[in-house]
Amino acid sequence: MRFVSWNVNGLRACLTKGFMESFRDMDADIMCLQETKMQPEQAILDLPGYRQYWNSAEKKGYSGTAVFSRVEPLNVTYGLGIEEHDHEGRVITLELPEYYLVTVYTPNSQKELARLDYRMTWEEAFKEYVLGLDAKKPVIICGDLNVAHKEIDLKNPKTNRKNAGFTDQERQKFTELLAAGFTDTFRHVYPDVTGAYTWWSYLRKARANNAGWRIDYFVISNRLTPKIESATIYNEIFGSDHCPVGLELN
Repeated sequence: MRFVSWNVNGLRACLTKGFMESFRDMDADIMCLQETKMQPEQAILDLPGYRQYWNSAEKKGYSGTAVFSRVEPLNVTYGLGIEEHDHEGRVITLELPEYYLVTVYTPNSQKELARLDYRMTWEEAFKEYVLGLDAKKPVIICGDLNVAHKEIDLKNPKTNRKNAGFTDQERQKFTELLAAGFTDTFRHVYPDVTGAYTWWSYLRKARANNAGWRIDYFVISNRLTPKIESATIYNEIFGSDHCPVGLELN
């Protein structure tokens, strides 16, 4: 099974920048999108062979997730089932016969960490949610988790230490998620690879200079790690300020 996850930073814009060609080239069995910034009726996607599942934010042009799957799930749910967290279209869960697939767009802590307190509340709720699923069957989590976990995961760790996405608090929450029984698949396969990023600012030619961050992930239940065939960062694919990431399981 080939899974792909991509923060498209506005799917309607990405559609004008080669999205469909990239979609076909990656040939995923299940493609997960974050930051779709649209309602499903705002663009008709002709994806033969794929079922489409959308969770749009109540606020127009903001956040949102989608999943396109060749595999018919047993069940699909939207959000965490918690009123406080379910207005921004951030989570879709597909139950498949052997595991759950959860795509997530984690809230950004924002400038001057204006939303860090909310982010901490979200992190706890999300961890409890996936642990509840994991108690039933293994879980595949994918998406923009809005955190670079270790210094190896961004170009300029020293100058970003107190910035959103690299605060001690955010990094600790990711550490706690892994400690609860999950594996960062890219680091499992490539523990020491440097310069492997998934997001680049649009400022100061960051992408051309590969001054990026790795904040898009596939995180899986530990008991799935023997099934990993490959973990991929598609950094040659443009169309967003993020590039897609992939996972193949046998």
